[in-house]
Parts: sequence; structure tokens; C-alpha cells
Amino acid sequence: MSIFSIGLSGLSAAQTALSTTSNNLSNVNTEGYNRQLPILGESYSDGSTGTGVSVDEVQRQFNSYVTEQYNDANSQTSALESYQSQVSQIDNLLADSDAGLAPLMQDFFSSLDDLSGAASDPAAREGVLGSASSMAAQFRSFDSYLGDMRSSLNGQLEGTVTDINNTATQIASLNDQITQARAKSGGEEPNTLLNKRDKLVSDLNGLVGADLNVQDGDTYNINLENGQPLVSGTNSYDLEAVSSSEDPSRTVIGYRDAGGNLNEIDDGAFENGELGGLLSFRSETLDSVQNQLGRMTAVLGSEFNAVHEQGVDLNGDDGEAFFNVGSPRVLSNSENDGDGAITAEYSNVNELTSSDYRITYAEGEYQAEKLSDGTTTTLTPNGDGDVEFDGMTLNISGTAQEGDSFMLQPTRTASQDFEVAISEGAEIAAASQEGGSGNNENALALLDLQSEKIVGGTSSVSDAYASLVNDVGNTTNITQVNLDAQSGLTEQLREYQQSESGVNLDEEYANLVRYQQYYQANARVIDVGSQVLDSVLQLR
Repeated sequence: MSIFSIGLSGLSAAQTALSTTSNNLSNVNTEGYNRQLPILGESYSDGSTGTGVSVDEVQRQFNSYVTEQYNDANSQTSALESYQSQVSQIDNLLADSDAGLAPLMQDFFSSLDDLSGAASDPAAREGVLGSASSMAAQFRSFDSYLGDMRSSLNGQLEGTVTDINNTATQIASLNDQITQARAKSGGEEPNTLLNKRDKLVSDLNGLVGADLNVQDGDTYNINLENGQPLVSGTNSYDLEAVSSSEDPSRTVIGYRDAGGNLNEIDDGAFENGELGGLLSFRSETLDSVQNQLGRMTAVLGSEFNAVHEQGVDLNGDDGEAFFNVGSPRVLSNSENDGDGAITAEYSNVNELTSSDYRITYAEGEYQAEKLSDGTTTTLTPNGDGDVEFDGMTLNISGTAQEGDSFMLQPTRTASQDFEVAISEGAEIAAASQEGGSGNNENALALLDLQSEKIVGGTSSVSDAYASLVNDVGNTTNITQVNLDAQSGLTEQLREYQQSESGVNLDEEYANLVRYQQYYQANARVIDVGSQVLDSVLQLR
């Protein structure tokens, strides 16, 4: 091997090293870029004589183990961020000292106190109507706000599912491109494509918890946390955001099996990523808060009506319902085969819970599953089809088929139509039946409801609201603490990953100078070879 060939091999290696270093520098701010390093090896002709240098590969500085840890941590951080951004909105709503329900409930009972001291005073009666209307309007407003959050969350779920599907499709496409690139290059690594694929995997983990499996050290296969595949080789499988068969107002995640049948995935199957955070917030906080708000409405309205109807108004007439209160909602599953039907109304509101129930017909019986804790109760209708159950009277009719189900939401919509039912102050039944229309005995009984433990027999309505505010506040604080801790861990892993894979400007500057000198030295080798050749030619 001539000195020229050796020098030329050095020049070629130096050019590759300079190009690699330049590429590192130009991508210092490129997200997902992994630093590349030229790996040089000595060339041999007969096993003993060196023939120069070769570029064995341009190696991507990528640590799959650290990257997997970072992706998992980032997925959990993303879930907490989604949860925190949602729950903080409810916390701000409930805890607002000016716009909250607490001061309006206090104003309402204060106006009753004024009425009890002047039962025949028209101004006092109008004061009760006005404060009652304001309180009822705020209950409806809160319920509307929570309903808007639910609709917005449905839209966010649809957008997130679209992003998941697009990302999975791109990863499957890159699996194919990487395999083809390796085949065409004789095994040379397509580093740019590899970077893009790993960046997409990181993005996917930010959207949904995903498990990565590398097949034959080459192809990426990705499964959801419940094991269902999202990416398998060059194929990707779409998720679908669909209306729940149990509750059409609720968007759930669907997945089609090999036969093309759409199966709804339980919300609990998603724990991490933006999708997991949104679903966890809905099931753990949004549903609970709206149900508890409805429970307070149902209890306050029903109990107030019961006492009010025992009195006499200023015209001497028996008291009527003071508030209009919603009723339990029962939804038939859209996939039911039978014609069974269930209706519900409130009976003893003190026994109401803030849980929803799934009622399923199986083996000739109706089983009610309390979704908050999973306990089940067998419902046995009487001859009229009625069942007394957790503060409600259920009426079961028709003929259900095996597996048919119904969603019972006792208090979810109770606040929607909560309003004052009477229009004139004279219709307030402040007097008792025995004392004539001008006494205040029934007004005092109505006022006593402020402190009576009418919510579950353990707390007053004001106490129940304070407990709700406290619970949401605690959830918000705990989520923020967890988010701060998880964000710190994620950042540490990111820095660790970048220490191996990221571009260090100082190091690359030093390499640039070193490889420049390397290039100049090999150019000098060729120059010396030329001088030697000239000397040899001059001897002739």
C-alpha cells in the first residue's frame, strides 16, 4: 500500500469526522437528535501491514435503557399535567369566596331568619324569593360549568386520540423505511430515521402510556398498557373516540378487534400520558363533583319542599313545592337486546349517595353495581315492579335479555333544572297548619334545615359543600405536589439522557479543531509522498 493511499484514507476519515461533527453542531437545538460519533479502525492488507484507516461506522450515541426510563417518567408527568390543569379549574370555581355557593346559601337562610321575625312582611318574603332564586341560579351555573368542562374534555379526548393514531402511523412507516434503508446500505445505520422514530416514541408516551418491544433488534412494536397493540412492524392500529354505549354524552376510547368489532376500553386501562390524565380526572373528580353537587341540590330542594308543604301560605292555602328539583337519570345501554326499561324517582333523599350504578340483568336477576366501590346489590321488584334502593324508587318494566345493562345516575343531573317553583312572596308557607296564616312556626322549621344533618344523616348542606371544597382543594394540592416531584425526576432523567446523547458545544468545538488538524496532517502525508516521488523521478 503506497503512502498516497494511506494518506487518502486518512483524508477520507477526517472528512467524515468533520462532517459528523459539523452535523452535531448544526443540530444542537434539534429536539430528538442524538449525537453521532465516527468510529475509526485500522485497515490491513495481509494481516500485518497497515494500509491506512477506515470509517467502521458513524455511531449514534443512544442509550435505550435511559431513554425508556425517561419516556416512562415523561408519560407520568404528562398525565399529572393534564389532571392538574383540569382539577385546578374546579378548585378555583368552588373555592371562590365571592362567586361560590357558600355565601349564597348563607344569604338564603339569613333571609329565612328575617322572615321568621316578620312572617307577614312582604319585603321579607320577597327577600326570601330573591335569595332563593340567586342560590338556585348558582347551583345551575356550577352544573353548567361542569357540563361545559365535560364537553370540552370530550373534545380533548378526540384530539388526543387523533394525535396518538397519527404518531403510531408514522412509527409504523419508519419501521418500514429503516428496514429498507439498512438493506440498501448494506447494514449501515440510518441514524436520521432512527432519531425520528425514537422522537415519535417519546411523543407517543406523552400522549398515552405505551410499552415498547424491539423485535430482532430492529423493528419497534408498541402496545397499550392493557396489552393491545398500537404498532406491530409496519402496521398500526387506530384507537377511536366514540360515544359510550352506556351514556352517549360520555366519550370513551374504542378499539376494533380482528373481526372489525368495536370494543370500548375501560377508562381504568389508561393510567399515563395525556389521555390517562384526562380520563382519570373525569372518573375521579369531575363525575364525583357533579354528583355531589347534584346530591346537595336534591337533598336541599326535597327536604325544603317537604317542610314547606307542611305549612300554610299568607293566603291560607297549604304550602306547595318551593323548589323544582331534577330526578335520577337512567340510561339504557344502546346494545341491549331486550325491551326492559327502568325509571327512577327520589324517595328518601337522606339515603342518596354520590355514586353512579351499573344495573345488569344476569341469570334472571337485576344486579346493581355501585361504581364508587364495586359493591353489588340484587334488586328484587315487588308486584308493581318497584324497588326501594339507596334513597330512590326504581320501577322495572319490560323484558330484559341476558347481559342487558342500564346506567343509573341518581344525582348527576339534579342541579340542571333547580329553580324556585313559586312566583309570589305570599305563597311562602311560613305559618304552621295549627297557628293560622300569620304565624312563623313553619318559617322556623325551614330555618332549622340550615343546621340539620340531612345529607346522608351525617352533615348539613353547608357542611357537605365545605367538605366538597376541601376535598377538591386537597386533590389539587396533592396532584401539584406529585407533579412537582415527577417533573423533577423527569428532568433528571432528561439531563442524564442528554449527557450521553445530547450535543455539547465545547466538546464539538474541540473535536472540530482536532479533526481539522487530523485532516491537515494527512494532507501533509500526501505532500511528503509527492516529494519522495519527485526525488525518485529526479534520480533518473
